[in-house]
Amino acid sequence: MLLDLIKAALMGVVEGITEFLPVSSTGHLIVAGSLLQFYPDNETFANAFTIFIQLGAVIAVIVYYWRRLWGQVRDINTAQAQRFWLNLFLAFLPAAVLGLLLADIVDALLFQNWVVATSLIIGGIIFLIIENRPQTNTTDGKINDLDAMTPAQALIIGFSQTIALIPGVSRSGASIVSALLIGMSRPVATEFSFYLAIPTLGAATLYSLFRVRDTITPDNLLVLLVGTVVSGIIAWLSIAWLLRFVANNTFKAFGYYRILAGIIILVLIATNVISA
Repeated sequence: MLLDLIKAALMGVVEGITEFLPVSSTGHLIVAGSLLQFYPDNETFANAFTIFIQLGAVIAVIVYYWRRLWGQVRDINTAQAQRFWLNLFLAFLPAAVLGLLLADIVDALLFQNWVVATSLIIGGIIFLIIENRPQTNTTDGKINDLDAMTPAQALIIGFSQTIALIPGVSRSGASIVSALLIGMSRPVATEFSFYLAIPTLGAATLYSLFRVRDTITPDNLLVLLVGTVVSGIIAWLSIAWLLRFVANNTFKAFGYYRILAGIIILVLIATNVISA
């Protein structure tokens, strides 16, 4: 039991570090789970764990942006606050619908290390292509304020986020890339990605827990709790770091990292360290 808790804590660290970085937390958790031999005899629980501990990241966002979020609730009668919540709902909706429809297919076919590696590499190349465009080599986008986002732009980001149902793509990466393409500055794209995590990850967590409710025991409930608490603490620290990073840097470093990580995973598969 102690070993399972240690592994859960390590998985929580991986989740907390990678959830808001455009590198795919789910992809990293799948690979980390293979390396740590995390519940190899209970794949259903292991897959659910990688989704459930995202709850820690959701709580981290709520705590970090508490004043801004409460302000939007308090001022719900204003046009500005109503647009904020409408945009958040529209961006969340596509992933919610497709997630419900495709959850079983994704779990059965795509929770594979080779899928993660391929997605990481392709996503890394896309990041480098986008960041090398002359018009994106600055933080001065057409949209420098979240309040300027339109419902149509929110919906575009929402549909792009559905690609992240494929492990290794990255929810935050997909939403940030699409936001950059429609003219958002990096800080605004990143901030909206944080807000979008609340309904997206929150719904995924609750749905995942519901699907495996019959397999939850007091022992693995504690495992879930440890992973969630650790991920929440690390995610809170990651938010602050990423905001400082994007204020003065491009996302090229993440593009190179994704490509390198994907290659390393393919090498691990080829050498039978982990399964495909």
